[in-house]
Amino acid sequence: MLLEINNLEVLYNEVVLVLKGLSLAVPEGRIVALLGSNGAGKTTTLRAVSGLLKHENGAVTQGTITYQGARIEGRPAHEIVRRGIVQVMEGRGVFDELTVEDNLRAGLAVRGGGRRAAGELETAFGYFPVLKARRRQVAGYLSGGEQQMLVIGRALMTRPALLLLDEPSLGLAPLVVGELFRIIQRINREAGVSILLVEQNAQMALTIADHGYVMEGGRIMLDGPARELQDNRNVREFYLGLTEQGALKSYRDVKHYVRRKRWFSS
Repeated sequence: MLLEINNLEVLYNEVVLVLKGLSLAVPEGRIVALLGSNGAGKTTTLRAVSGLLKHENGAVTQGTITYQGARIEGRPAHEIVRRGIVQVMEGRGVFDELTVEDNLRAGLAVRGGGRRAAGELETAFGYFPVLKARRRQVAGYLSGGEQQMLVIGRALMTRPALLLLDEPSLGLAPLVVGELFRIIQRINREAGVSILLVEQNAQMALTIADHGYVMEGGRIMLDGPARELQDNRNVREFYLGLTEQGALKSYRDVKHYVRRKRWFSS
């Protein structure tokens, strides 16, 4: 396993327990999807791995995070990046006033400079040709989809072994989401980058993932091969929000629907 999280607890502000004994693993070279409703603890899980918890007044109070055989829980974020773990955070976070190329070059700073910048740039442009066409354009004027591609491209400039992607489809049109997820799958297959993917679009995430975990209330409720989760009736109804008639419902409504249906069936 490239990454193993075992019995992890995370506390915010020394009061709020968000992760409650969470365990999961990311095999080398695979895509793992982490699914769940808002507030389940998905982003907190990524922050615990990337070392960003302390910036949100959070701390690991129990459990371990092991990466390439070494314990990393509580290590500073800059050290974790240099080990090969990079988080692409929700909300994109481009440097609005810099050009596309300068945004990408910023990714080189974490490994001490740009001596091989040309090669790394061409790698990023190979996955995202639209960025090459706009390399001199100010990043703040890119579309939402292009900005999401830019922050993933910037992460690739660090030559990561593990990418942590937090809601990459957020706010994007369906066609753009489809293109973006195909590129994420290419990065995994062609560059061998392992990916831990947090995503509200569960159907799309499970389409490209090898394995999936479903979170609720800071715990893993279910996990298995992505295809099995897609085909699991309870997962489809309870977590993916699909009734037998295929109507989309809110997470709260779906839970009520499943309980009500089972009550009438008993």
